[in-house]
Amino acid sequence: MYRLAGPAALTAYATTITAANWLTAHHGMVHVGVGLVTTAGTVAAGAALLARDAVQDTLGRRWAVAGIGIGTALTAVTSPALAFASAAAFVVAEAADMGVYTPLRTRGWARAALASGVIGALVDTLLFLHLAHFPITTATVGGQLLGKTLWATLLPVLLVITVRRWRRALPRHTVRA
Repeated sequence: MYRLAGPAALTAYATTITAANWLTAHHGMVHVGVGLVTTAGTVAAGAALLARDAVQDTLGRRWAVAGIGIGTALTAVTSPALAFASAAAFVVAEAADMGVYTPLRTRGWARAALASGVIGALVDTLLFLHLAHFPITTATVGGQLLGKTLWATLLPVLLVITVRRWRRALPRHTVRA
């Protein structure tokens, strides 16, 4: 089962990059409430930042960079207009994300994933909006960060923490041979 974790993480990573760009190319900006707007692919882009951490943990940094290449190639096929903006934003954001995630990983996965997710989301947001020619306003940056940090980073991390605690609390049964 663990042998599949790396390829599954890489597939999830490349797929979320592609999905984020496809959704954005086909649906543009969407309202997310309280005066905020975001690109339609924001939650998928945020999930990509978390998936990148899983790729690094299971396959290493080189595969994380390869995942960007795979996602960019798929984006070039599905949403060619966004391929450059996406690739540039992901490369720079992933570098920032790795710079935070890697040193913090020894202090625990949740701390590293949350901190790197916030940094990666901020860098990705500002660079992608600029390169893709979307407006950079309080409403767009706020909407992007809401989607990437709350919905695609904080909630999944809290879910993982909750499941881990729940599993630890379950009674251990020993199987006799």
